[in-house]
Amino acid sequence: MVNVLHVRALEDNYVWLIRVDAARAAVVDPGEAAPVLAALAHLRLTPAAILCTHHHGDHTGGVAELAARYSVPVYGPARERIPALTHPLKEGDRVALPGLALDVLDIPGHTAGHIAYHGGGLLFCGDTLFSAGCGRLFEGAAEQLHAALMRLAALPEATAVYCGHEYTLANLRFAAAVEPDNAQVRDYLEKAAALRARNLPTLPSSIGLERRVNPFLRAGVPAVRRAAEDHTGGRLNSEAAVFAALRRWKDEFRG
Repeated sequence: MVNVLHVRALEDNYVWLIRVDAARAAVVDPGEAAPVLAALAHLRLTPAAILCTHHHGDHTGGVAELAARYSVPVYGPARERIPALTHPLKEGDRVALPGLALDVLDIPGHTAGHIAYHGGGLLFCGDTLFSAGCGRLFEGAAEQLHAALMRLAALPEATAVYCGHEYTLANLRFAAAVEPDNAQVRDYLEKAAALRARNLPTLPSSIGLERRVNPFLRAGVPAVRRAAEDHTGGRLNSEAAVFAALRRWKDEFRG
């Protein structure tokens, strides 16, 4: 009976609860403890584990309190400092939850040791891949983040994408600036705006949808390359260079 529930945290974070049976859920990226505790009480659930994708405080701020209260295993990237970490993870490791196995992927770029959890048609990707966007380059190089995103883009189209923030509308406005003739971007923007008007999440997305609308997964598309070259005023000789130009453009975008 695995299903995924969202908990709103901080300004625009999502904490994901992977409900693995009638009484337990794994908690993904708890940026603060209070809303998670409230949701667990409301749903009559207890944590089965805590899963962290990277070390930023808005994804780990509630870990210590939850771990102390429930004495559950805490999983996270081996290359980063995570509060109360009990199970450091790297590429090729697997997290075995009741009824669900999640494989660990190394996806550095946003942070140096960022990981994702993938299995059962689900992807928990923290701040590497957002719907219609991607994370900023805080600790890695553009080439690293581009390679990480291409790995995620190669997952099956039906894979449900659970990322860490509600950034979809802002990301889609940028995507529309990059590809103004992309009808699927316009359609998704309309649907996402309708969801947010009702205070509903736009997530999960899917890998298939992201391939069609996310400019950071589309650096090889001629229209995206032309838009990036027009913005930079020069020729870009690789998909990684196009990606880097898009990331710089998004950093300054105010659309």
